[in-house]
Amino acid sequence: MPTWIYMIRHAVSPYQPGQERQRGLSLQGTLDALRVKEILKNENIAHFVSSPYERSVATLQPVAEEAGKEIVLYEELREREFGTISREYGDDELLAVIRRSFEDRDYKLEEGESTKEAEERAVPIMERLLREHEGGKIAIGTHGNIMAIIMNYYDKSYAFDFLMSTTKPDIYKLEFAGERLVKLERLWGEQPGID
Repeated sequence: MPTWIYMIRHAVSPYQPGQERQRGLSLQGTLDALRVKEILKNENIAHFVSSPYERSVATLQPVAEEAGKEIVLYEELREREFGTISREYGDDELLAVIRRSFEDRDYKLEEGESTKEAEERAVPIMERLLREHEGGKIAIGTHGNIMAIIMNYYDKSYAFDFLMSTTKPDIYKLEFAGERLVKLERLWGEQPGID
């Protein structure tokens, strides 16, 4: 019996230095969270889990409320720590660090987290959810980098280029047989007027 995981990357959230955990959604992000609800409301999702970061919870909240379910938070699903790099470095430098981290899984900046380290904390939660809710449907409120790292664990084709192709928000429906990924479908881009 298959198990479905819905990976929901958070909607747009304005960057605020030092506010990684508390950053909420922009007006557009709030509107997009309602669109996420419309896409998922008929999927009969029974379990909702999320990163503890506000932007992930806020993106998942409308569909969880529609289903009458609580969102369970997992610290292990938080976004990867990049370390000493900051917005002052610029997007090109940050992207170079992220690309290198997918090529060299042990690479990290000072005070940062390698791809391997992030995977080692997040994948056990995925495995636990797959075991505890076998045959069910689980929505996960997540972030782009950790989502790509988790998906890369199950299929190596989901790496840096995949991450760069994702949007805020984004939705991926993953079908598992046991703990093996057998199918992946992007739901966000399939809806008319949704990019």
